[in-house]
Amino acid sequence: MPIDPERALGAELPPRTFEWTASDVLLYHLGVGAGADPVDPRELRYAYEDDLRVLPTFGIVAPTLRDTEPPKVALPGIELDLASVLHGHQEITVPGPLPVAGTGVARGRIADLQDKGSAAVIVQETEVRDPSGVLLWTARSSIFARGEGGFGGSRGTAARVVLPSRAPDAELLTPTLPQQALWYRLCGDRNPLHADPAFAARAGFDRPILHGLCTWGMVCKAVVDGLLDGDVGQARHYRARFAGTVLPGETLRTRVWRVDDGFALVTTVIERDDAPVLSDAMLTVA
Repeated sequence: MPIDPERALGAELPPRTFEWTASDVLLYHLGVGAGADPVDPRELRYAYEDDLRVLPTFGIVAPTLRDTEPPKVALPGIELDLASVLHGHQEITVPGPLPVAGTGVARGRIADLQDKGSAAVIVQETEVRDPSGVLLWTARSSIFARGEGGFGGSRGTAARVVLPSRAPDAELLTPTLPQQALWYRLCGDRNPLHADPAFAARAGFDRPILHGLCTWGMVCKAVVDGLLDGDVGQARHYRARFAGTVLPGETLRTRVWRVDDGFALVTTVIERDDAPVLSDAMLTVA
């Protein structure tokens, strides 16, 4: 049985110690579209080590930057085929700006298992601290495993973001490049779904798709740049549900509403009649 709920639910994951440098941050930023205008001072704060600022979304990839093998969905009580798995949602909380370089210790656990009938949702929580114990960030994510439901668990609930009934306060257009996924995979996610046409076909796609976390990071950057004048230090919490796929080369449209504690947003793909990509999304600011 791929999922053993009694063994999996609440299981602690092995701690992982990792390091990152300014070069890692620069690579990540290029992977999410930074530097499109290489003489723009605001872009250079992402793409040049002088006065480098770190997008909060970097924290999600930092622990796995050195990974060169395809990821495995092998957790306590859980063993899944990578082709049956999709990212469900992702969020990160940072107490302040992330350091340009450092060492982190990640400790995680399986926080929830949801039985959707035809599928299962596996929720993980991770806390990252520096070696002295100072909290750097916390993260929560879910993966959607097709064909793995029916184990008798709760269906669970999903937090929703209610969009204001008025017109959006801003609309941001973010192009992706045909090679975007090939760049982004160098940040540690070597899932062949994003590079290998044959694997993508086995997973039910006509061609390799863009990493959900790449889209997630690109949208965060777009909102920080468009509504916070590039001040990454204001970002405190960012979350979104992956509502659809992006093909490398497509253009993202993000509609943004100002709300009490930040920005509510929704992202679609222009080339496919505004097909949804990110929903229930929120960027909370200090």
